[in-house]
Amino acid sequence: MSDIQPGLRYTKDHEYVRMDGEVAMIGLTDYAQSELTEIVFVELPSVGKEVKAGDVIANVESVKTVSEVFSPVSGVVKGANDKLVDSPELLNTDPYGEGWIASIEVSDPGALESLMSADDYRKLLGE
Repeated sequence: MSDIQPGLRYTKDHEYVRMDGEVAMIGLTDYAQSELTEIVFVELPSVGKEVKAGDVIANVESVKTVSEVFSPVSGVVKGANDKLVDSPELLNTDPYGEGWIASIEVSDPGALESLMSADDYRKLLGE
């Protein structure tokens, strides 16, 4: 069973959003990292880049495959987790903490309502 944290918003593509004021912390869910297995490389977004919801903001390479990470929100990339360059395994070991991928200053906070709650995400996974 996957770790699905209350208070976060989720996408059908298995990204999560944790809001901190106007800034969204974006990462892969516990389910996503377990499906990818051992993550060996992360390509991070450029700080200052303007993104729209649904845009690719990162690429994650595991021993199995390469996966795109999509932005759940529109806004400007304010930060990228540089720790992942040297320690991509943080996505596996701490996806909701040290394994975050990017922070985005959200242009439309109301758009978060279109994302899934923890209960909705749990239903999507059939848990």
